[in-house]
Amino acid sequence: MDRTARRAPRPTGGTIAYDPSRTALPLHLRAAAVLEAGWTGSSTVPSRSLYPHQWSWDSAFIAIGLRHLSPLRAQTELETLLAAQWADGRIPHIVFNPSVPLDAYFPSPDFWRSATAGRAAGAPRTVQTSGIVQPPVHALAAWLVHLADPGLSRARGFLTRAYPRLAAWHRYLLHRRDLGGGGLVSVVHPWEQGMDNSPCWDRPLSRVTPAPARSFRRADLDHGSPEGRPTDLDYGRYVRLAADYRDRGYADGPGDFMVEDPAFNALLITSEYALARIAHELGAAGSARRTRAERLTAALVERLWDPAAGMFLCRDVRAGELVPERGVAGLVPLLLPTLPRDLAATLVRTVCGPHFGLGGSTRLVPSYDLLGEAFDPHRYWRGPAWFNTSWLLERGLRLQGERGRADALRRGILHTAGASGFAEYVDPYTAQACGATGFGWTAALTLDLLHDRPAWDKNGVTATKGEDRL
Repeated sequence: MDRTARRAPRPTGGTIAYDPSRTALPLHLRAAAVLEAGWTGSSTVPSRSLYPHQWSWDSAFIAIGLRHLSPLRAQTELETLLAAQWADGRIPHIVFNPSVPLDAYFPSPDFWRSATAGRAAGAPRTVQTSGIVQPPVHALAAWLVHLADPGLSRARGFLTRAYPRLAAWHRYLLHRRDLGGGGLVSVVHPWEQGMDNSPCWDRPLSRVTPAPARSFRRADLDHGSPEGRPTDLDYGRYVRLAADYRDRGYADGPGDFMVEDPAFNALLITSEYALARIAHELGAAGSARRTRAERLTAALVERLWDPAAGMFLCRDVRAGELVPERGVAGLVPLLLPTLPRDLAATLVRTVCGPHFGLGGSTRLVPSYDLLGEAFDPHRYWRGPAWFNTSWLLERGLRLQGERGRADALRRGILHTAGASGFAEYVDPYTAQACGATGFGWTAALTLDLLHDRPAWDKNGVTATKGEDRL
């Protein structure tokens, strides 16, 4: 841990209130205050107002940043999430805090009914959760958290306890979610992929009959502008998909929405490499996981690469075709160490070209094609730039040897995070803050980038001190 990390305030259990107006404070202190304000004692909420529970991939990103403040709290963050794992291996996308009123967030626990509807799939009885999943960033997060303080991790048996749960999580995805039969994981709801209302979902979602508007109440509109949130039509389709999945007892199989997503699968591959490192740390062989990661990379290229688009596209499994929309998810495979070099070079040209404009018209990577018909710079995942995807692409550019571009993106992320009050997302052209401010993963990934940038090895998972500094 470097000097900046040692000077950062030690968490004290939620006593520091985040104030976005305190811009005179150093950036790392402001980011630490955001995470302190969101700490519940066992995990961190993404946003006290908009997202008052624990979210799966949010917690993974938050743990990556928390490790620079308190490795113990970062371990606890992941352990709390893993404790809510279902017996079939799935890690639910929400772990509900029972002290939060039911009407504070929809869909609430009484919608998901995990303890009853999920009984056959092994939902936990002691905690309420959702029944869908989110991208598998968790093994990568666990490995990076371990590296922050290996002595503490070993003394607490952190990896020893986490590894079987992470292995079961990957096993669930690889065995239960290969709905297309080509080796890749399918998502069965847009919320699972994390980029909720991306235009990439419009075509497969069009088959879904929306739930009647009177059958649910959107709590998100109490805290955000309707112009920046999914439409009522899209939300009705989300509710219908989730209710149908629940009513099937959360059993996996063919359905109206089945999509192979490049980002979800690229993050699974990255976490397979991390699991190989964890296995080695625990004295086991990791070669089978590295081989699996290479095989999954080949499947990703075979099934989702589109030469004409110059990037990876989503595959609509039910229709048996690629979805002709360029979303940021199709750039995330830059993270993969065995990605063919010509494809990596093409991805770099695409991210810096007119469709995403990085280094030209944009400082952060937009979530959707700047030239696409559905582009909207302010509406949730239909154009705004998000900090977690830009963090992933900064890492991917660096792994592919694009140090100059990675450095520029890193500077853009840090400047925009501070100037926007750690916004949930921003206008890709103007960097105007959108959504919630004081957002958990924005603050956490800011902290990660403020520390010495690691030199990632050929597998993209181990870290040593590098020379990059703010």
